[in-house]
Amino acid sequence: MSLFITDPDRAHTVHYLLEWAALVTGAWVYRQRKARQGSASVLQGPLFPVVMGCLLGAAIGNKAMFWLENPQLWPEYLHMPTLWLQGQSIVGGLLGGWIGVELAKWFSGWRGPRTGDDFVPAILGGILVGRVGCFLAGLNDGTYGVPTTLPWGMDMGDGVPRHPTALYEWLAAMLALLTWPRWGRALAHTPGLAFRCFMLGYLLWRLAMDGIKPVPYAYWGGLSGIQWACLAAATVIAASVAIEHKETHP
Repeated sequence: MSLFITDPDRAHTVHYLLEWAALVTGAWVYRQRKARQGSASVLQGPLFPVVMGCLLGAAIGNKAMFWLENPQLWPEYLHMPTLWLQGQSIVGGLLGGWIGVELAKWFSGWRGPRTGDDFVPAILGGILVGRVGCFLAGLNDGTYGVPTTLPWGMDMGDGVPRHPTALYEWLAAMLALLTWPRWGRALAHTPGLAFRCFMLGYLLWRLAMDGIKPVPYAYWGGLSGIQWACLAAATVIAASVAIEHKETHP
């Protein structure tokens, strides 16, 4: 019996449901973390615009990154506008959510410390749930890997052993979540540092992992749109951390 769902309609339904389950999981983890800190509900007080900015930015980035990844599909979108609602990208959601938070802070006049650290376990929890859907969807999801001769390669329905890239990311997220109490505490001396280190690590991870996935559209250097976005964002984050470190440790 195959682990993977071969029927496209069923695969997309299961994937869609687990996407929503991932969002609910992330929101629940974040809410529980804030409750343990004694914070008010995120639906009121100064955190409200931050959370709303995160959600709106993530929704926009989620779709925008998929469109960047697949420009070859744009002509179809022009003839069928509903197609713009399809497709998603974790990288786009993370970067869009981050930009949304920073814009919301700017517009609301936020004067508090960086808020990103509280999102780390929530994001990891969401990834753990969401990647199950990607894994089960097999060839019906764009996250499957290229063929491999490694012993753990998996036949996803076409008779070819492939890298189970969704499973790789699930395992990486589980390791990061299990060790979060240790590395999150080690970086807690600077608010927001844990989040930026997580983002830097995830972006570099995706830069490497997408190198063993089929590239739907190759940009300059043979890299996909997601890989270029990861490279650009990782460069900005690494530079910001280095500058801040130099300013605090002259």
